[in-house]
This record gives sequence, C-alpha cells and structure tokens, in this order.
Amino acid sequence: MTDPTLFSGARSHEPLASRLRPTTLEAFLGQAQLLGEGMPLREAIRRGAVESMVLWGPPGSGKTTLARLVANYTDRHFEPFSAVTEGVPRVREIIAAARQRRELEGRGTILFCDEIHRFNKAQQDAFLPWVEQGVVTLVGATTENPSFELTAALLSRVRVYVLEPLGEAEIRAIIARGVGEGRGGKGAADVGEVLSPEALALLVRHADGDARRALNGLETLLRHAVQDPSRFPLPASPDSLESTLARRLPRYDKAGEEHFNIISALHKAVRGGDVEGALYWLARMLAAGEDPLYVARRLVRIATEDVGLADPQALVVANAAKEAYHFLGSPEGELALAEATVYLAAAPKSNRVYEAWSRAAQAAREHPAEAVPLHIRNAPTPLLKQLGYGRGYRYDPAEAGGLAVGQEYLPEALRGVRWYVPGAAGYEREIAERLRQWDGLRRRAASEDPGTECERLATDGPED
Repeated sequence: MTDPTLFSGARSHEPLASRLRPTTLEAFLGQAQLLGEGMPLREAIRRGAVESMVLWGPPGSGKTTLARLVANYTDRHFEPFSAVTEGVPRVREIIAAARQRRELEGRGTILFCDEIHRFNKAQQDAFLPWVEQGVVTLVGATTENPSFELTAALLSRVRVYVLEPLGEAEIRAIIARGVGEGRGGKGAADVGEVLSPEALALLVRHADGDARRALNGLETLLRHAVQDPSRFPLPASPDSLESTLARRLPRYDKAGEEHFNIISALHKAVRGGDVEGALYWLARMLAAGEDPLYVARRLVRIATEDVGLADPQALVVANAAKEAYHFLGSPEGELALAEATVYLAAAPKSNRVYEAWSRAAQAAREHPAEAVPLHIRNAPTPLLKQLGYGRGYRYDPAEAGGLAVGQEYLPEALRGVRWYVPGAAGYEREIAERLRQWDGLRRRAASEDPGTECERLATDGPED
C-alpha cells in the first residue's frame, strides 16, 4: 500500500488545477485543431501576433490557460477581468491604464474577459471603440454560443475559436501530471500508486472532458488519503474514489445552446431509427431537469413531421404519452415518454405530409384571394342558391366508389397541382394505392366525356 504522506503536496492552498496550468504551447494538452503544429492560432501565438478573439468551449477545456499563454508569448501586459464579479466601471479603469501604458511605455494590453457572455449587449459595447483602436487586445472566454450571446458588432471585431472537450487520453495525461504534482512537484509518479485501473477509468468518466474536474477530483482524493489513510488507502478503489467525488451534474442549460443541442440529438436519433441513442438523449434531458412536457411536445412534433402517415398511430401514441405524463408526473410518467420515444424511433418514417403542408402554405401565400368555386360554396339562403352557390355539387359518399369523379375542389389557378405524394413506407403504401385508383377513375372519366361529366352526374348532396 502506498504511503499517503508522499502526497503532502495535496496540502497546498493553491488548487492543483492552478499549479498545473501550462505556461508553454508544448505543455498544453488538447485542442490540436487550434494548436497543432502549423495551425494558424499556434503560429500567431508563437509570433506574439494575436488579434482580438473569443474562446468558446465547455468548462475545463483550456480557455483561461490559452488566454494566459497568449500573454506569455508577447510583451503585452495581461489584465484579467471577470464579467461575473466586475462591471463597466472596471472596464473603464482598465482602458485608461492601457492607454497610459501604450503612450508612456509603448506596450499593448491583453484584456482577458472571462465569462464574457455574462455582460449584456449594452455592456459589451463598452469594448468596441478600444478594440477597434487597438488600445486593448480583447480575449474573451465563454461557455455559451457567441452567436446568441454576443452582439453582432463585437463579433465582427473578433475571431471566434471553438475549443472541444478534452479526450480520454488527454485527461489521463493530465491526471498523471496531477499525481506527480501531488508529490510536492518532485516529478512524475506512477498513477497506479494513487488509483487502481478501475478507479482511474472512473475518474476519467467523472471528468467528462473537463481537466479542472479531473484534477479537483484527484486533489480531493489525495487530501482524504493524507488525512484518513486507514479509510482511504492508496491506490484507491472505485468505491473509495466515488465516496470522495461530488455528484456530477450534467452539462446542460435549459435556456442555452446545450438545450438545443440535446433536443436536436434526440430528434435526429428518433428520425434515424436509433432507439438506444434516442433513449440516451431523452434520459440526459430529464436528468438535467428539462421540463418533461417540453419533451412530450417535441415527441408530438416528431410524430407529425417525421413519422407522418407512414404510421398514423404514432401521433396517437405521442399524445397519449403527453397525457400519461400529465396525469402521473415524475418519475412514473417518464416511462410513458420513453415508450413513445421507442415507438417513434422504431416506426416507419415519412415527411410527405410535412412537405405537402409546406407547399400548400406557400400556395396560400402566393394566391391569397382566389375565389372558391361556385359548386362547393355553401348556399344557406334562397338568394345564394339563385346566384349559383352549390349548383352542380355532387355528394361524394353517394357516388359509386365514394368519389365524385370529375368534380374540382381547387380554384382555377391551382388545378392540377400535386402537393402530397405518399411514400412507400408503412401505411402510406395503402394511401398511395388508393390515390392511384382515384387518379385512374378521373382519367377514364375525362377521356369518356370531359366536357359534361360533372353536369351529367350531378346530384344534390347535403348542405354544409
């Protein structure tokens, strides 16, 4: 068993994540799409020639570290600023000092604004003139989509770089560095001294691509091991590690981009027939506190948009799930949502009704005032009957085959259009066959007597 006192570095007051922050590009792990050899951002940092930018990525992906690296590779002054705890008056102070520094010392200033999305649109405007004049180089960091959270004016003056969650190999390497630092900075150590293979895998999963979370979890474990070695012997088992970790909250914001990302993932998994994927994203949303009735409404939308008439029962099931959840609540009602999700994912798919409705709506916009044909107008008064309303209308259920062959229902300008074309999946095969039969009847009737068919077969049907 490893002696926990070897890890006395765990007693340091400075967080392990802060002590391990890389100071060179070579030490930075991850984000190869931005910082790999030959990548433009890496070369710009190396030359000390970066321009204003916004770093967008999830927590623990290296945004703050990358901002500090920018400062390390230039002679510009680095001024950190948090939009959570500071406001526009502090920005004005920083700008005044930056102007003075440029005039007296000839040095530029890098203004690092963490959580820049916390500034409202008016506050963000405070940066604009000074970024444009080059008084400061703005480096903003945000976990939220800049397209939604930053003003168009600010976005036009900065370049946005997207950081990704760290991969498993990178998290493992960061944990190894943390183990070495935990020994008081005496160099690399064998991770196996601290974590069993199973516990290491658990810590990597717990991190979820977040380096800070991985190091905080490791640091908490080391502190427990030093303070209570009999209860937390090293190397730690998964149970021992899990008892020291706070419950991991899903990375999710009901009002932000991740909300839209995950509901999009659910929708596309259902559309693609991936039952397991659909259930996973459903579970993620519900575990994160999403309103289940919002999910239910989306399932109803999927039933009409993606399944459609390939399985008319899909809309019934989706609506029933909504009602079941409304009746039962959580957690029992969540099973009804899961049932509907599986049904929709496994159902045949057709968007032909969705497409037909889009075409019909477009036609209504392009032809907003076409007159209703006289023979299908309502005629509730003698005067309207004298004017020809309803004259020649034939009641379809009374006709042979239930179809008044030759009768038109569209305005003259739209006759002959075909908006709904059934697909070959599920119930739409039957619809397609029925419509083909009706088309055949119409073609035969038109070839026999195209000029008098409606008049010859006219009968009085019930009024509206």
